[in-house]
Amino acid sequence: MAIVRHRIESGGLILFLALITVGLMLVVSNFIGALLWAALAALLFQPLFQHLLARWSGRRNIAAAVTILIIMVAVVIPALIVASLVVEQAAGVYDKIRTGQISFAYYFQQVHDALPLRLQRLLDRSGFGSLERAQAQVSQAVSSSASMLARRALSIGANAAAFLLAFGVSLYVMFFLLRDGERIAPAVVRALPLERGVAERLGDKFVAVVRATVKGSGVVALVQGALGGITFWIVGLPAALLWGVLIAIAALLPAIGPAIIWVPVAVYLLATGALWQAVVVILSGVLVIGLADNILRPILVGRDTGIPDWLVLVTTLGGIDLIGLSGVVVGPLAGALFITGWRILTEQRLGTDADGPTLEQANPTASVADDQ
Repeated sequence: MAIVRHRIESGGLILFLALITVGLMLVVSNFIGALLWAALAALLFQPLFQHLLARWSGRRNIAAAVTILIIMVAVVIPALIVASLVVEQAAGVYDKIRTGQISFAYYFQQVHDALPLRLQRLLDRSGFGSLERAQAQVSQAVSSSASMLARRALSIGANAAAFLLAFGVSLYVMFFLLRDGERIAPAVVRALPLERGVAERLGDKFVAVVRATVKGSGVVALVQGALGGITFWIVGLPAALLWGVLIAIAALLPAIGPAIIWVPVAVYLLATGALWQAVVVILSGVLVIGLADNILRPILVGRDTGIPDWLVLVTTLGGIDLIGLSGVVVGPLAGALFITGWRILTEQRLGTDADGPTLEQANPTASVADDQ
């Protein structure tokens, strides 16, 4: 009877926790994005906080406040300035498309006419001689993207109060996560209804993936975007900052990367006779933008997260489609925890280390003692 009562009480507690967790998520649903980025920033800048705390021993409030001030000056304010410039350039491009100053039909025709005659005939026989369908699709995509940026800027301006509220909540929560993170993280791991070793491994994987995604993919994407923007500015392309942002976004996607931006630009420059500009774009794309990932990622990430590139690509695209920009981090995180969880389950079922020998092979004296 006591066992039955204990099971009922335990089940009731789990049900209560599930319901109250869902209720809490509904209550804070309008601030989920702010809370997520506050947690990510606190995790990413925890080493800076620890460095400041070592200088001001015991003054956790001052160290956390100075850390947030550094984040504001070094990250937030420059990001807002760049965003305003990008929106301005996007609005300018949209106006030129709408007034006909930018004509993709003319650009496609230039590329078509520059192709070899045999390839031109092949395209003509295929029904793509005028490339009307591609022209319409690209024009619509660029126009909608530029107009979306302009509408988003107007939306932020119209909802300035809500934006400032979410931003203030993010900073406020970040302060406490920085100050008390050393106590919060172990408490969360201990509270998970999992074995201690399993919970710790999942927690370590969480930290590794978040840091790898933000420090590695994020910073590398920004560097590649900056290099691409500088390259396009050197060759005289308009809206170079907008091109740089597009390259940074493309750099978040493994196996695709910035090449989907600079390769078509190089092809167009070659087709229109801008030879030295095309050579500069190609050399920069291969030797500068392309190598930035190989050089910076090992330095910034420091260790492998164990996620295949194809899974990173799929989860990143799926995450962006599901929850927007936050999906850049949440998508790969879900994939990494999925792989780690199944790996742990496999180890427990087979009594092996998924990446190494069986436990008995690793400790043969244990089997001898058992036989005796």
